[in-house]
Amino acid sequence: MGSITPLRASERAYRQLRGEILDGVLAPGTGLLEVEQAERIGVSRTPLREAVARLIADGLVAGRTGRGFEVTEISVDSIGELYELRQALELQAVRLAAERRDPQAFLVLREQFLTAPELLLHGDSGVRRYYTLIEEFEEAIDAAVVNPFLVGALRSVRTHLARIRRLARKNSLRLRQAAAEHLLIIDAIIAGDPSLAAHAAHVHLHMSLTSVLRAIEEDALARGDRIAPSETVYPQISQSS
Repeated sequence: MGSITPLRASERAYRQLRGEILDGVLAPGTGLLEVEQAERIGVSRTPLREAVARLIADGLVAGRTGRGFEVTEISVDSIGELYELRQALELQAVRLAAERRDPQAFLVLREQFLTAPELLLHGDSGVRRYYTLIEEFEEAIDAAVVNPFLVGALRSVRTHLARIRRLARKNSLRLRQAAAEHLLIIDAIIAGDPSLAAHAAHVHLHMSLTSVLRAIEEDALARGDRIAPSETVYPQISQSS
């Protein structure tokens, strides 16, 4: 058996910090002091700097006044802008997937999504498996699209979506609805219908954005922030599809 090549220190630091940011362990606004993080992760300051530079390029970390860095905030405005980009990319991706797909790959996914409601009955482990299923769906779309430029742009957007998805982790009803919406997209792709696939994706994105913004509003009210429901501005997803 061949030996497993150990990760470079900078790659290890990058993966750990990125994972902690996406999972919410390092919350938005958390300060990242170079010396402290290097000691915590067990690397020297040079690879830590390299990891932070990559996180800055990802948009997950930014410099802050004074010294050090901090995890970037997730604002309502940025979520609206992200979903505008997501719509443009994902609707085109599912159209192409419906035209170029291998039906068998999506038939397998369909069977798995049919069991998603059962997965969500098993607490955190079921939710983790559900999100793994979402990743498999995205990988199937990427493989069907056969366009490295589009896939690269989608993967960049998904980095930030991973943080936003955490807002819905405790909403089992929304997760079940999302599973049903994914099934509609999959069925349209299997049928080879680009227009139907894009329409189903459009509905899913609208419902997803509405759910995320509602979660932010409820969290703000729970923390006592002075935000009334009537004051919340909900960015709209374009009706074109």
